[in-house]
Amino acid sequence: MTTYTTNIANSPAATTVLVTGANKGLGRETARQLAALGWTVLLGARDAELGQAAADELSAHGADIRFVHIDVTSDESVAAAVERITDEVGRLDVLVNNAGIIGAHTSVLETGPGDFLACFGVNLLGPVRVTRAFIPLLTKAELPRVVMVSSGLGSLSVTANPDRIEYTINSLVYPSSKSALNMVTTQYAKALPGWKINAVDPGYTATDLNGHSGHKTIPEGAAVIVELATVTADGPTGGFFDDAGVVAW
Repeated sequence: MTTYTTNIANSPAATTVLVTGANKGLGRETARQLAALGWTVLLGARDAELGQAAADELSAHGADIRFVHIDVTSDESVAAAVERITDEVGRLDVLVNNAGIIGAHTSVLETGPGDFLACFGVNLLGPVRVTRAFIPLLTKAELPRVVMVSSGLGSLSVTANPDRIEYTINSLVYPSSKSALNMVTTQYAKALPGWKINAVDPGYTATDLNGHSGHKTIPEGAAVIVELATVTADGPTGGFFDDAGVVAW
């Protein structure tokens, strides 16, 4: 594991993080690992019942984990989440844009414009909607950090490499949504100097998105998300990383 928190002394002492799509999978595990660091974790989920259940279970041993209802496809839902966090906490130190879906299961030649809408709505427009809405609260942080959970499938270099498993996936929708998210990441990083805004590839992790066929465990996949969420003032911004280091665009 490459360590990006190169000077832990520069890390803020008290940290509040919002993780979207956190009632299961990588989001839930990211919430668990960050709470274990003593952080206040706002566990975001679209499904109120599942989100509350996950927060209750994870906080059973004293961790400060609070469920926040947030549907990343809804302006109204995101605005309500901002209002609640403003009232309860007053700032946000770290935002992890984790919510994502696999999208349409259609072949390349059968995929039409409509097949992109739902996936791009969650995977690309969701992070844009949430990031934009939370900029005022993140601005109040000592070191604002945003982590975009991307994929190796969003890398032109990785998907063109026959030695990579991503090369075997021939699909239009999900990979292009993550490529677009990577571009959004670099543009936010340029627009917000002094912040730490990075994209991460958790790797082929066994989650619902792939029918639990991935070779990495969920804790292993979440580790790089946690690494970039805890990056310190001398850490990177505007980059794309996996647990081995920099990922080629």
